[in-house]
Amino acid sequence: MENQQKYEALRRQYPAFYYHGFSVTQEGGGLRVQYDFEIQNLCAFHPTLRMDVSRLALQNPWDSQAARRILFSLGMVELISYWKCACPPRVIVECGGLDEEDCAFWKKLYYNGLGEFFYRNGIAADEDTFLTIEAPQPEPLSAEPFHSAQLNLIPVGGGKDSCVTLELLKDFHAQNRLFMINVQPARDACAAAAGYAPGQVLHVFRAIDPALLERNREGFLNGHTPFSAIVAFLGFYVSYLIGAEHIILSNEASANAGNIAGSHINHQYSKSFAFEQDFQRYAQKNLMPGIRYFSLMRPFNELQIAKFFATRPQYHAIFRSCNAGSKQNIWCCNCAKCLFVCGILSPFLPPEQLRAIFGENLLEKEALRDIFDGLVGFSPVKPFECVGTQEELRFALACTARQYLARGEQLPALLAYYAQRTDVEALAAKDDLLRALNEEHQIPALFQPYVKEMYRYVADLT
Repeated sequence: MENQQKYEALRRQYPAFYYHGFSVTQEGGGLRVQYDFEIQNLCAFHPTLRMDVSRLALQNPWDSQAARRILFSLGMVELISYWKCACPPRVIVECGGLDEEDCAFWKKLYYNGLGEFFYRNGIAADEDTFLTIEAPQPEPLSAEPFHSAQLNLIPVGGGKDSCVTLELLKDFHAQNRLFMINVQPARDACAAAAGYAPGQVLHVFRAIDPALLERNREGFLNGHTPFSAIVAFLGFYVSYLIGAEHIILSNEASANAGNIAGSHINHQYSKSFAFEQDFQRYAQKNLMPGIRYFSLMRPFNELQIAKFFATRPQYHAIFRSCNAGSKQNIWCCNCAKCLFVCGILSPFLPPEQLRAIFGENLLEKEALRDIFDGLVGFSPVKPFECVGTQEELRFALACTARQYLARGEQLPALLAYYAQRTDVEALAAKDDLLRALNEEHQIPALFQPYVKEMYRYVADLT
């Protein structure tokens, strides 16, 4: 109730959020983008982006009307990180036009992308009234050329999923360009392990305005926002610049599942197929029809990706998925993401290899039992991390427990706890998840043979 009252009081005190505009300028061999946001009665925000394009052959102008439409839309998703500190009921857009369909797209993204934020802050927000978007009608879309270099842009996050995408698309190595937001050693290490030179990698540096961090310290509202939507729009701008026809994500079928049964709340909403479809429609209508956005991993679940990844040892010592340890480039070994990755890999890698990856076998850590309960469904809320479904992890752990028992070895503490509450032999005998294939995807025909190649392996059809 306390945060609900705070939410309502902030909305009265700060009634409007303004998207005044943005600028894009050349600085040496790079580009600098700055946004101009303001919360009425509070402060202005000026987040920035920098990208070094000196090593890339630009096919399309960085400040064309098409480029500016993409950057305007990127600002529409950037603004939600600043809006959320006071949640003004009005969003007033002064630098671009939106029709009714566009406003519906943005409201849907904001509401679903902030589902975790509202839930964890104890805020009951109504989808119809949590905000209104006020913008002029858009100008008619003029036809502009898109000069294609027949490239693919692949976002790389440093985790196992994008490594699998890089492996599957080896045939396109010369046409692939990798895209990373900010610098994390694991991302560059995975790119190098896949054989990519620095000239094939573009880093974009995204800086949060310190004024937002100051508002957080002052006690304004804070929480999760749909970061993958920023990846989508920023990736679209980069693709336009370099003439890439395909933006190839690594978001799996498991990202479609929410965190709380019976609700819309999904930590990974902007990785879901629902968002992927909405984004592609919005981009085709408003941005540039010649660029396709899709996920190569969408047919697969986390279990299948883990099985394939386990066969690629060149990444095992260098990949990282832990958000808590990202700045130190480590696995923190105390969070849901670390425990999930260890668990989902455990049927496919022996204990000594898991220990080499994480520094310890996390299935032995009884202190992680509360997190474990959420991951396997013993408690009702799945941890708010980019993790697979409870069903996938339950099957993986049953297989791992069966392997320990077959070797006559003592089960690690969390596996022993799990085996007390689960018929692991019966569960491990069902391989439906390894044979599953999600048919809801947008993968072009050009790339579908690589999906079939992976499926033959993970489903034991070879």
